[in-house]
Amino acid sequence: MRTALADRLGGRGRAHVVVLMACVLALNAADAGVIGAIVQELRQALGVSNTEVGILTAAPAAVGAVATVPVGQLTDRVRRVPLLAGSVVLWSLAMVVGGLADSFESLLASRVALGAVTATAGPTVASLIGDLFPPEERAATYGRVLAGELLGVGFGLLAGGNIAAFLSWRVSFWFVAALGFVLAALLWWMLAEPERGAQAPSGRREEELAQRQVREAGVEPDPRNVLTSDPERLTLLQAARHVLAIRTNVIIILASAAGYFFFSGLRTFGMVFMLERYAVGRGGLSAFLPVVGLAALAGVLVGGRLSDRLLRGGALNARVDVPCAAFAAAALLFLPGLLTERALIALPLFALAAAALAAANPPLDAVRLDVVHFRLWGRAEAIRTIVRMSGEAAAPVLFGWLSGVLGDGRESAVGLDRVFLLALLPLLANGLLLLGARRTYPRDVASALESERRYGGGRS
Repeated sequence: MRTALADRLGGRGRAHVVVLMACVLALNAADAGVIGAIVQELRQALGVSNTEVGILTAAPAAVGAVATVPVGQLTDRVRRVPLLAGSVVLWSLAMVVGGLADSFESLLASRVALGAVTATAGPTVASLIGDLFPPEERAATYGRVLAGELLGVGFGLLAGGNIAAFLSWRVSFWFVAALGFVLAALLWWMLAEPERGAQAPSGRREEELAQRQVREAGVEPDPRNVLTSDPERLTLLQAARHVLAIRTNVIIILASAAGYFFFSGLRTFGMVFMLERYAVGRGGLSAFLPVVGLAALAGVLVGGRLSDRLLRGGALNARVDVPCAAFAAAALLFLPGLLTERALIALPLFALAAAALAAANPPLDAVRLDVVHFRLWGRAEAIRTIVRMSGEAAAPVLFGWLSGVLGDGRESAVGLDRVFLLALLPLLANGLLLLGARRTYPRDVASALESERRYGGGRS
């Protein structure tokens, strides 16, 4: 079984890389899952409101959005593995301090410190994946790595909720922190620093499939998006201007941020919403959460593999089309689930909707690597992370505040129900937004290919 799993992950040599990268994202997401699982315990222990719970979830994302700027610059200039391992250690220390908090203010302070190091995960993981795996496998690889994000949220909800119920919400924090220290050691010992540009055209034998199809189709690069100077010498502002001039990249950033906005609100208030709306006990909900987790896991794996398979079949825009359809499907599945009061109808719909929502992310992340020069991956991911984490920061606070406003002043399932219905609008809008990327994606791929031809090389 272990051999079969390694083969599915690309062989033994790549399997441990995929697992380690997935664990980094899992740990990052487990924190938010823990907060979502212990909402009721925090209400009782610290007297916090839904809005304050939202602030606790938002603080790391908001601080991380700011910290991402220097981290993206560092990612493109320093060794990434030590940077990533060190950030995991600091993250774990912040979780230990959070478990010692005796007031909302002290817990919030630990969450602010947590945000300063969560920003490292996005740029470093994106850059490492780009150099460790060939471009034709990017979407599928991202699907496997992003599965860790979903597993982390599910693990945080299950472990955090049950540990809080049987022991204490503080132990939930400390348990996740202990896992973080173990992961930091494994990253340091098991993950080798790859050569930068190892998967660029000059560093591999065969041109990436999307680029080859673009070339065979005679697609010309957009002169405005072709680099005219060495990307290593660009200042952060110059790099940002170049990355944001790539229209496909801007569309992908906005679509990704909208998806994570909804996901952030869902992982913060989804559990308490289902407990109160459908009158299911914590035991029943704990039994259902793995079903949702498996559905989301299947979605994230299928989304990456499906887009890559369609791409190999000649569908050049597959990495745009799959998330376009996935966002629309997620909204249409969530809608009837939110409108019914019967748990037996709602919960299966939520599981299918989670699968569709998860399926959108791997192709979106692969597109970003397709249209940006490999020496700008860290800074490009930092820019995307700023927008994404700003959305993640705003969602819990906005969901918590609106739940009181729309619930006639009562923080109840009625208010959260209405908030989730409103939040479906950005998911539907994403489908329309991504239609615009179908026109720009081929030219932007060609532009990135021309930029790498001019300023390639596999220097570390």
